[in-house]
Amino acid sequence: MRLDQLNTLSADAVVPALWRCCGSTRWAQMMADARPFGTVDDMLAAADRIWPSLGPNDWLQAFRAHPRIGEIREAGGSGRAGRSGDAGWAGQEQARVRTARDAVRDRLAEGNRHYEARFGYIFIVCATGRSAEEMLVMLERRLTNQPDDELRIAVEEQRQITRLRITKLVTP
Repeated sequence: MRLDQLNTLSADAVVPALWRCCGSTRWAQMMADARPFGTVDDMLAAADRIWPSLGPNDWLQAFRAHPRIGEIREAGGSGRAGRSGDAGWAGQEQARVRTARDAVRDRLAEGNRHYEARFGYIFIVCATGRSAEEMLVMLERRLTNQPDDELRIAVEEQRQITRLRITKLVTP
């Protein structure tokens, strides 16, 4: 949609559109309240201001909106994705996982299970442009992080994902 269209949507209509970018209800509501945006860069700047001002519950809610790396669901399907789980965008972002060797995909699945058991949320990584092998190395390395450090890393990865999705959602 065009930015001017997003700016004029009702709150009831804009919040679901924003959930496609980030699954935090509070983030989407604060972004809706921050309108109108003069440019896409203004919208990105608002997203960057709002995201770190939120707390762990908001961040975890956003994380729950994502499929696990390598676990792409069909649009409209049930599962973890919830409101912001745009299967089309997630599929594009994780496209290189589908072409990975079975052994790499199996290690990703196992690493995802270990990660979620250790930290209590799924492995969040901005997958766009990264190979399955690169994400596997990141996953295995991040498993050694302390929980507070890992949360900060995951929050930053979500910020990057949100920025990419905003540029998919709106055009100038």
